[in-house]
Amino acid sequence: MQLDTNQNNISFSAVTLSHLYASSVIRPNDVVIDATCGNGNDTIFLTEAVGNGGKVYGFDIQDIAIEATHKALSAKSLLQQTELLLQSHDEMLSSIPSSYHGKIRCIMFNLGYLPGGDKHQITLPSSTLEALQQSLQLLDVGGLISICAYRGHDGGEEEEKAVETFCSQLPKQSYNCIKTEHINEQPNRPVLYCIQKL
Repeated sequence: MQLDTNQNNISFSAVTLSHLYASSVIRPNDVVIDATCGNGNDTIFLTEAVGNGGKVYGFDIQDIAIEATHKALSAKSLLQQTELLLQSHDEMLSSIPSSYHGKIRCIMFNLGYLPGGDKHQITLPSSTLEALQQSLQLLDVGGLISICAYRGHDGGEEEEKAVETFCSQLPKQSYNCIKTEHINEQPNRPVLYCIQKL
């Protein structure tokens, strides 16, 4: 795992922390999902985490995102254990082989818009909530769902609140849910939600 370090201090960005939490549950040879490939940063992290014997499924609705992720993986010779799907994350359950249902170790969401892409093409609460519901069915016991939610763009605050409501309503007997955010910076900083299946 690569952490953003400055003078030996770990950066507490939402993305860095999502990788830190995910690293605590992912094992070699696991099957994991990047629900929003974007430019491929989370996909690369997941692929390196599961190793040569693991499997990563990556989803995105934009051609440009799938192409960028494919290029990034290829540059690191990591394509062999990945399958990239030009599909919405709310199609995960029907796209992942049934033999993996209930066995996915980690599912990562990085919501909002594609960095460097069209800022008007964003993830939406309706499809994100459906994808999260499907993720619960796919997740292994002890597995983790991480959601980086961004509030600084149109529709971002609405989606973040929808994610918070979803997480807060999960039964505590079955799921451990946490929320991590900066409290001494601008209120539109990203928020990290993590769900662990018990």
